[in-house]
Amino acid sequence: MEEMYSMSIVTHNLSVMGILAVIFVNIVMLLGAQDIHKYAKRMRIFMPMSATMIAVILFTGIVMMAAKHLEFSIENIIMIVFGTLLIFLELVRYKKLKHIDISVEDALKTYKSLALKILNIEFFVTLAISAWMLI
Repeated sequence: MEEMYSMSIVTHNLSVMGILAVIFVNIVMLLGAQDIHKYAKRMRIFMPMSATMIAVILFTGIVMMAAKHLEFSIENIIMIVFGTLLIFLELVRYKKLKHIDISVEDALKTYKSLALKILNIEFFVTLAISAWMLI
């Protein structure tokens, strides 16, 4: 049981670093976007990576909770809320991209503004919770 818990902590930490990397790549791709069609096509390919990384974080968290006999601590509750927040923010970002009106001239600019806010929130909340857990 102890080996499973130790392995899930390492996997959990690596997946948190992975989600930070995915968020950073999303920010770079967003800032470099010039054409909404090319950006949307790239994001349709890249968005499953975000979802996969979030799923890995949630799965390893569940394994760690199971190893601790489903002990609900304040850290676990905050992680559950954080996972739900990440899923919600990614869903909002995806829906805005999916329903963007490409006939509007400033469509990419408007989307960039919203998506950058969402990605910054995701990045800094992930960083803050990671720092809090390391303390």
